[in-house]
Amino acid sequence: MAKVLVIGSGGREHAIAWAFSKSLEVEKVFVAPGNPGMEDVAELININVNDFDALISFVKTNDIDLTFVGPEDPLVNGIVDKFEEEGLKIFGPKANAAILEGSKAFSKEMMKKYGIPTAKYETFTDFEKAKAYLEKQEMPIVLKADGLAAGKGVIIAQNLEDALTNARLMMVEGKFNGAGNTLVIEEYLEGEEFSLLAFVKDENVFPMQIAQDHKRAYDNDKGENTGGMGAYTPVTHIPESAINEALEKVMKPMAKAMVCESRNYQGILYGGMMLTKNGVKTIEFNCRFGDPETEVILQALCGDFYKICQDVLDGKKPEYSFDDNTYLGVVMASTNYPASSTKGALIENINESSPCIFHMGTAKKEGKYYTNGGRVLFVSGKGKNIQEAYDRAYRSVKKIKSDSLFYRSDIGFKAMRG
Repeated sequence: MAKVLVIGSGGREHAIAWAFSKSLEVEKVFVAPGNPGMEDVAELININVNDFDALISFVKTNDIDLTFVGPEDPLVNGIVDKFEEEGLKIFGPKANAAILEGSKAFSKEMMKKYGIPTAKYETFTDFEKAKAYLEKQEMPIVLKADGLAAGKGVIIAQNLEDALTNARLMMVEGKFNGAGNTLVIEEYLEGEEFSLLAFVKDENVFPMQIAQDHKRAYDNDKGENTGGMGAYTPVTHIPESAINEALEKVMKPMAKAMVCESRNYQGILYGGMMLTKNGVKTIEFNCRFGDPETEVILQALCGDFYKICQDVLDGKKPEYSFDDNTYLGVVMASTNYPASSTKGALIENINESSPCIFHMGTAKKEGKYYTNGGRVLFVSGKGKNIQEAYDRAYRSVKKIKSDSLFYRSDIGFKAMRG
């Protein structure tokens, strides 16, 4: 029987730990550092995700068979390289492949070089040059911080004043902790977004069922971009032809391109897609499971998650499928998220709510849960169709009480409209 370590602390990692806990081949799951909501499926280990030496020591001391990395930071910082140097089995891309997410500029350059469809763009390191470029562009326009910004580094500017203000905030005033010192400016694309994730090993791409995330903070896609306010799967109004186009023209070509660049990819490759009137365009690549897409996709996954991961790493074709249900989840976030987060606000009735809740940012004291971050809970519902899943998820959401949480009420509405 195997022992697994999951690295991370959010809802994504809770879902990953939950998936491993169901494996017939797994004896024990650890999460570092985790959060108290995960204690139903894993043992928490108080080690920071970027403390590679301590993590390696724990893995060796406890005879861990597989380490799975949830968040992007340690991947971009080279955790896989460090583990493999020690002869340890770890699921995720090396630093020279994780740069696909670590640098938006690199990602766009790769798409341009290898003919992968995406929005037209330019990259800037000088604000005055970015300003001169923006003054000649049509609005709205998209501004992307080059580096990691916890899913918040994308601004859709509706007018020139908005664009210049945000470009200055990123490039001059250090918004996103310097991630926007290099700025990618893209044309604004219109269409329907969807997330296509895949298990990847070198040129081998094994796709998962698509999901749809809701990035904006408020109903009707209003407010700032967030890390994600809810998700559902499957996305039945995206035609199979578009999914195949995304797989054949985006995901497989990028995996092959990374091999050509001696940056062989292994792990989860996330493709953020837009179905436009001119076909599928790539919005972004991430080097790990999306959050909150993971929380619904892994519920739908049929197959032994541990064996799937082992087979991918070993260069074998993994065996898995997806069930016929619809899964929809709602993020309950701190009142001022994404501008700020809340710590220490009481959350009541969690255990009386949904049979499936993933904790994104909670703390626990004397048996009670409290807020401990921006996104706090992912509350999901399962149904035979999108309406049934929606009804069950929101019924559960409404049972949870806290003065410091808010949520969108329209997760899945695009699917209901068809």
